[in-house]
Amino acid sequence: MTVLPEFRLETYFARWEFTARHHLTASDAQTRTVTDLLALADEQDLAAWRDLDLGYRETWGDPLLREAIASGYTGLDAGEVLCFAGAEEAIYLALTALLGPGDHAVVVTPGYQSAETVPLSRCEVTGVALDPERNWALDVDAVLDAVRPNTVLVAVNFPNNPTGALVEPAEFRRLVAECDARGVRVFSDEVYRGLELDPARTLPQAAELSPRALSVGVTSKSLGLPGLRVGWIACQDRELLSTLERAKHYTTICNAGPSEVLARIAIKARERILTENRALIAANLPVFQDFFAEFAELFEFAPPEGGCVCFPRYLGTEGATEFCRRAVEEVGVLLVPGEVFASRLTPVPADRFRIGVGRRDPEPALDALRGWIRSTRNVQALRADDGEQSQRLLGG
Repeated sequence: MTVLPEFRLETYFARWEFTARHHLTASDAQTRTVTDLLALADEQDLAAWRDLDLGYRETWGDPLLREAIASGYTGLDAGEVLCFAGAEEAIYLALTALLGPGDHAVVVTPGYQSAETVPLSRCEVTGVALDPERNWALDVDAVLDAVRPNTVLVAVNFPNNPTGALVEPAEFRRLVAECDARGVRVFSDEVYRGLELDPARTLPQAAELSPRALSVGVTSKSLGLPGLRVGWIACQDRELLSTLERAKHYTTICNAGPSEVLARIAIKARERILTENRALIAANLPVFQDFFAEFAELFEFAPPEGGCVCFPRYLGTEGATEFCRRAVEEVGVLLVPGEVFASRLTPVPADRFRIGVGRRDPEPALDALRGWIRSTRNVQALRADDGEQSQRLLGG
């Protein structure tokens, strides 16, 4: 097995996610209970839940689940969907299978770490950074300029984690078409699709645009159901999916039956769930904007264009990493410093931190952070006053 570097984000969460009092950097939308989810089920799925046999499942995934997933793609059917245990298994197995010595990949940064480190463990990789000075815009021409004769794939993630950035639909179509013309696969992480602030900017799915492209989806992010651990790849290349199905024999073999039934219920109700989650984000954003406006000398904040995470800039002198460390240790508010998203390929601004805007009732976390910042500023002001008085006494 290839030795991979420490997964910084997951290590950070292992330390703090379940011990911090306030989780203000959640990457998923608001989750719900099994009872809530079952209330959305039709009679067929309720019967399937009640009578579920807890034996092994099909490696490809439950056929009815794959049908439900495929219904969300134009022109694809269940035979062009392969299920995985979350998106991470999909990312790991696909990038491992597609890349090898002598190959080249292009990866857009910043992003989820494995989309960079798995390719780097397999072949040569070129990074193309989103531009923080243009609201994390993607330069499609820079991506295409990075393509070489031996380039196998271009990895993208929109809506982007951690920045919340989008690319224009026409530019995304151009990227996929140009890659397709050069025989390059687009590996598209689309796990936040459906949470766009402006629905008109919802991107087409890469697997719909090209017979070679791969679209990664999951129940975890837009649907807010990470506990199900159900992800998938949609792709018109059935031979590739068969290769990945055989690779899955070495990892999970199959998904958990209860998770697949619950995922099927959620995906069939996705429009309702996505509508509710978009409304929650829209209601939360003014709360976050008011908070950051109160401390305009400390933060630069722009809401996400899509998804439920964004990447504000911290302007304080101690830096974003120290700010996040003190926030969680002193007041129990969990944020992720930008250094966790550092790339080996391109610079990622270290003055950033990730915040999540998709959970209910963010006010207690923001109030705790607000009170801590105010008290810290008061202490600093008192120290500054004491210093000035000391200087005056010494000078007098």
